[in-house]
Formats: sequence, C-alpha cells, structure tokens
Amino acid sequence: MPGAGGMPGTFVASLTEVAAKIVIAAIVGFAFSSFPFFGVHSMSITTVGIIGAGTMGNGIAQACAVSGIQVVMVDISDAAVAKGLATVAGSLERLLKKEKISAADKDAALARIKGSTSYDDLKSAGLVIEAATENHELKVRILKQIDAIVAPEVIIASNTSSISITKLAAVTSRPDRFIGMHFFNPVPMMALVEIIRGLQTSDATHAAVEAMAKALGKTPITVKNSPGFVVNRILVPMINEAFFVLAEGLATPEDIDAGMKLGCNQPIGPLALADMVGLDVCLAVMDVYLAEFGDSKYRACPLLKEMVAAGHLGRKTGRGVYTY
Repeated sequence: MPGAGGMPGTFVASLTEVAAKIVIAAIVGFAFSSFPFFGVHSMSITTVGIIGAGTMGNGIAQACAVSGIQVVMVDISDAAVAKGLATVAGSLERLLKKEKISAADKDAALARIKGSTSYDDLKSAGLVIEAATENHELKVRILKQIDAIVAPEVIIASNTSSISITKLAAVTSRPDRFIGMHFFNPVPMMALVEIIRGLQTSDATHAAVEAMAKALGKTPITVKNSPGFVVNRILVPMINEAFFVLAEGLATPEDIDAGMKLGCNQPIGPLALADMVGLDVCLAVMDVYLAEFGDSKYRACPLLKEMVAAGHLGRKTGRGVYTY
C-alpha cells in the first residue's frame, strides 16, 4: 500500500530507518569526539615529551618516570640534557637512601627517561610539556617548533607561571589542544598542578590533562587564564605586603617570618621565600600585575625596588632580606 507521497510504505520505513541511523551516528560521533573517554583523547598518554631539562623540566620528567610513563626530555645541548638526567638520578638516589623507593624502582624510572637534543624525538609523545625559561619570545619560538613536528592530535601544554595561555595557544595550529600545566618547585615533592584553560581550550583537552596530573599523583586545580593564575596571584602580593611591613619598621625580618610561620602555619616566611624565589622575580611579577590589572594595590613596595636596584636579589646573589 502506498505511503506518504505515493511511495511504498516499506520504502518510507527504510528511509526512516536510514535517517535514524544517520542521526544516531552523528550523535555518537559527536560524543566520541567531544568527550575525553572517546576519540583521540581516549588513548591513555604513555609517553610525555618535555622541553627543557632544567629545574622544572627534570622535575616533571622524574614525576612522570616514577609513575610509569615514558619520557623524552629535550634541551638545546648534550650538556644540558646530561645535567638534567644527573639531577634526576641524584634525586632518586636520595629517595632510595630514605627507603622511599627500591633500587629496582630507581633503575626503572631512569630507564624510562630518554634525553635528546632533537625535536624529532617528540613524535612518539601524546602530550608535550614546554618547560623552558619564563620568556615569552623563547616560548613562542619553541611552541612553533613543537607544533610543526608532532601529530595534530597531540596535546601541547606550557608550564608557564605567568604568560597568557590564550596568547601562547594562538601561535599554534591547535589552540583547542593547548593548555597550561603549571607545576610547582620542587616538582617531585609538591602535590599541586594548576591547569589553566585558554579561551579555546577544549573540554576534552582539559579532561585529558587533568587525568594525567592525577596519574602523576598530583592534585590538579582548574584555573581561568589570568595573570599569575591562582597561587602566584595570591602569593606574590603577600610577599610584597611583607616588604611594606618591613619598610614601615613594624617588626624585624625574623619576626615577620616567624609570625607568618607560627600564626598562619606557613612552612616558610614570606621574606625568606622572597629570597628563595628571587627579589627580582617578585618585582617583575608585581610589575606585570600592575600593568595588566591597572590597580594600585599591585604597586611594588619601594623597598623591594631599592633592594633589586642594589643587586640584593636573595639566595642567588648571597644577599637579599637575609645574608647567605
């Protein structure tokens, strides 16, 4: 018997069935591409590429390796790579002496880290983390190199502590698969990872990187793209305020630090921490906040400026708030 429009009912039913299948396929296809459990991000990341074998880079490499993940750690020279590998070996040896790991654990972790000076070796990675010096131009140059070499589905992350993730993502061909992954020093010991979403970072990318952070035994927090993100946005102004307290003669450096350690349960006082971080770094961060937010509450303390001008930068120069 003819169906609607004079077509046989069985033919209409067939068309309806085909249409339904197309719709279902489209929905399923969307789900597979949009959620981290399916599509390209469903593949568990078994190899991580790291650019930079310095303090942060080798720390991230160690955290990955002890968690059973293969690592390719790339730097500009064989000497830099060797130094990074030696640092990891030394760190693992200390853990071995403290009986935190076994000799077999140490050997297995070291075997998982491949040092290299060639970006071509990053091709095996499912995630590449840029951990170079905190310099915008340098990071842009590195990210463009990574983007040109790794497959389109590979996620690229930056360990930046202050540079806009949206701006860095824009220099790549994959802004949806670009994200901030801010580790804290010393990486093997510090539990936190700030995960920073750029304007175009996809939900799938965020979910994959969050899962990776947890696989490393870290606790991730998700942060919107903004100068200083969360931790440094709070921490550095606190350090700056400690300099104001010192400049006003309210207490000695020792008493200021003791007050914050004993009264706020901080493991290190803000002035001692400033010496560790570098007074020049603290000043630079405050200047960025003032420029980006335009709020006078981010005005750097004149005493901090004076000490930086005098070359008293903290531990690295032998003198800051304290003498070393």
